Amino acid sequence: MAAVPLTLAPYNPPEPDRRTAKVRLRQLLADRPDLADRVQAIREMGRRVRACEVHLTTTCNIRCKGCWYFEGGFDAAVPETSDIGLIRAFVERLDASGVTQATLIGGEPTLVLNRVQPFVERLPYITVSTNGLRPLPKEGFENVAVAISLFGGGPLDDDLRAHRPNGSTFTGLFEKALGHYRDDPRVTFVFALSEDGLDHVEPTVRAIADNGNQVTFNFYSAHGTDNPLRIENEKRTLAEALRVRELFPETVVSHPYFIETLVTGRTHWGGRFGYDVCPSISVELPEHAARVANGHPVIDGFAVYGADYRTLQFCCTSGDCGGCRDSQAVYTWLVVSLNRFLDSPERLETWVGLAEAYWRQWYWSQRHSPNFARRTASATAE
Repeated sequence: MAAVPLTLAPYNPPEPDRRTAKVRLRQLLADRPDLADRVQAIREMGRRVRACEVHLTTTCNIRCKGCWYFEGGFDAAVPETSDIGLIRAFVERLDASGVTQATLIGGEPTLVLNRVQPFVERLPYITVSTNGLRPLPKEGFENVAVAISLFGGGPLDDDLRAHRPNGSTFTGLFEKALGHYRDDPRVTFVFALSEDGLDHVEPTVRAIADNGNQVTFNFYSAHGTDNPLRIENEKRTLAEALRVRELFPETVVSHPYFIETLVTGRTHWGGRFGYDVCPSISVELPEHAARVANGHPVIDGFAVYGADYRTLQFCCTSGDCGGCRDSQAVYTWLVVSLNRFLDSPERLETWVGLAEAYWRQWYWSQRHSPNFARRTASATAE
């Protein structure tokens, strides 16, 4: 039976101030004590995690179509550093400043495992973003979350990603990743949905389920095109994503509300995803001063560093805000927007499910709060 999409009806009340929001939350939890422990677990996880992102290397062993890193010139923006002593000193500074979590991207981090090691040795929560072509070993990286990119699903994934730097092509990239990470609890596939690949969504998710991994949805934004966020049939794309999520609730960790916001860019309060609300920016950059001051939440202390381990980057992805619907930026936007979910107990429960699903993506979070995995597997659309 096909899933019924959530209804994000036009609704745009003013956001309550901090004091009003605290009172409302306290009242709602008094009426719904079953939510109180869940909210507390979410808050405890949030207090543990102070996040950053690091471009570990500018080198990659493939060239995906639509890869913002290379199409945006990030590989040439700063000089890459391979000095392990410098990298260790950088990680020590992160640790001393209170950073506990690092997402390591590239380029391709599995090509430079010696640069991953200092982060693993010093910080408790590490996520490695990889294309899946080479495995991240288990020994020495047992508690690392592994996020594997996947574009479109089925044969479309090879069409979009299986391109070597010299321009030649190959096949079986997704299958190779499955082989590297069979029954590996560290792994979440980050599946970028493409309207052209809707017929591949169910069999691709089924393959991930059969392989003993989990998956979260992303949005395939074809950078370099005139309209990278264009979807001809938004309702069909959304319905298929929700239908597959219903079929595989233990495998698809994406919450239904998140899926709708990811596909449409919209929320129940009338908000639209974009620079003015995106919280995943390097908050100390001077060019973000007006954004930080506009009243919409940001991730406190969040910073993205280039491959010289010094230069602050604009944000967690491309900086092309008009063409971005990055899954983690969208998810984080919803999680930091608790104040928008305080108009009813049902809306608060939706936010709790969203936040639990967000944390469920990462293996290190599951180890500290295994209840997230149990609860989000049975979550349903409100």
